Amino acid sequence: MGETEYISVAETSEGVGGTDSVGKEVTLPVVELLTGRGFVTGKSGSGKSNSASVIAEKLLDSGFGLLIVDIDGEYYGLKEEYEILHAGGDEECDIQVTPDHAEKLASLALEQNVPIILDVSSYLDESEAEELLTAVARRLFGKAKKEKQPFLLLVEEVHEYIPEKGSVGECGRMLIKIGKRGRKHGLGICGISQRPADVKKDFITQCDWLLWHRLTWNNDTNVVSRILDNEYADAVEELNDGEGFLVTDWSEAVRRVQFYRKKTFDAGATPGLDDFERPDLKSVSDDLVSELEDISEEQQARDDRVAELREELDKKNSRIAELEAELQDARDLERMADQFVNAMVQHVEGPAPGRTERERMRKKATERLQAREAADEAGSNGDGGTEAFAAMMDAAPQLSAGPAGTDGSESNESDAADGEGVEESDEQEESDDGKPFSADRILEALRSAPDAPIHGSVSEQSDETIELALPSDFGEPSTHQNGESTGDSDAEIVDAEEDTPDEEPLAVRELKAAIGGLDTKTRKMLSFYREYGPSTPLNAHFAAGGDGDRTLAYAHNRELRTAGLIDHVGRGYYDYCVADLLEEELGERVSDTVISEFTDTIEEQFLDA
Repeated sequence: MGETEYISVAETSEGVGGTDSVGKEVTLPVVELLTGRGFVTGKSGSGKSNSASVIAEKLLDSGFGLLIVDIDGEYYGLKEEYEILHAGGDEECDIQVTPDHAEKLASLALEQNVPIILDVSSYLDESEAEELLTAVARRLFGKAKKEKQPFLLLVEEVHEYIPEKGSVGECGRMLIKIGKRGRKHGLGICGISQRPADVKKDFITQCDWLLWHRLTWNNDTNVVSRILDNEYADAVEELNDGEGFLVTDWSEAVRRVQFYRKKTFDAGATPGLDDFERPDLKSVSDDLVSELEDISEEQQARDDRVAELREELDKKNSRIAELEAELQDARDLERMADQFVNAMVQHVEGPAPGRTERERMRKKATERLQAREAADEAGSNGDGGTEAFAAMMDAAPQLSAGPAGTDGSESNESDAADGEGVEESDEQEESDDGKPFSADRILEALRSAPDAPIHGSVSEQSDETIELALPSDFGEPSTHQNGESTGDSDAEIVDAEEDTPDEEPLAVRELKAAIGGLDTKTRKMLSFYREYGPSTPLNAHFAAGGDGDRTLAYAHNRELRTAGLIDHVGRGYYDYCVADLLEEELGERVSDTVISEFTDTIEEQFLDA
């Protein structure tokens, strides 16, 4: 490193801020440049990049180290005279670098005093360029604390990293950190921008030296007015190319200076009509490039390995997807098999009734037997009266009124299919005297009741009309065919039903609230039980869109069971029992028809969607 203490960069010029001695040499102290904070500004074409290049050339002439952050690819012309490492993102650079090279670049700069141009102009992704600069600046700051060597970081278009408006990113925060704390470690920074109004004012006001080239926008000249004076704010608009106001902490006066022209190739000059001739550029040491290439090769090897691992991962993920599809198919087949077996079992044996269903069927069978006994007693005594008649009418829907010789076997077969034993069906086919219940038996019993005279007869070969002449207590005569009312009497004689209540009973409202409060999957499980009958929680959960998880399936199933919406029917099977639940709650107050209507309403509202 040279022993130069000052570098000559410009001459004084006349005008506002000028001196009497025009053309006097202007020098800058090297240590203040290398370790301090500087700011160079001016509109495009005013000479700011030339002035920065002159300062760089003078430092390089004396062997001082610096790193230039080149935003527009303007500084590679320095290689015409100097052996400087040009690192960036394209093939024009000596070496293509990434954030993985940051440690090595900082080491070359501070430990081996290698001047570097960090060219980020060729990175199409701005975030990639910013990541690289952040990594290099962080490594420089870390090494500067150890090396304690004066070093200058020169950053073009600094407003992109330290904006006046908007948030400052990680890179900007790192540059501000260097500006505030780098000086005591020997690390200086110089920011360059064509729009001072866009640069964070905290950075500008903390600078040790500033160079103001020509500015014309009001927002920019207002900054000059705030920092210098209105006089300079007016004069800055009239400055010539390369001319500027130089303000430093080591000189009280504001000097109007004309910077020298740089001696290396001006890569930032606006292209003209003349042929462009690229100068011969000096090459850097092969050893430097080879060290960086080793890092690139290592990085490429890592990238290749990562790509290989990703390919393997993709293959494994594809295989996992195939196995999951096969597992799903197997579950579908298992569910279909279970449904098929359940259907076959129900076809052969009938559905397995739950506890509530069995109790209801036993209750109805008891009522039918009691009705038959009452009818037999009325027929034998001859004075059954209205009470015997009403009891028989209650039992009439369960008795056969078909052709002679029928004994209710069709109804009994239905009862058997519903789960009743064959012995109970045989017991219902005949009365205590061994005679089958038929229409003639009913007529015979009714004729013995003096207060329920009968007009007409019934044929034993076909379904004929039984016309009953009833006492006034039962209203007008009513004609019944096949057990269904065809009249308009106020009180039906056969299978009389209660009217639906004007307001839903509390049990119905509570049941609606219970089903409506279920989550979608639990409600779908309830719909599955309703449609397919007895099944397992796993099948119901799978049919409801679940993944067959046993814990989740039984958790949803437990919610249905504790609400009384399903009942365990044995061997791990559960069955739908909403209608039975209503029967238990309302059976003594409303008819089966009304209960059926309530059930239909609930199912249509919550389970048919």
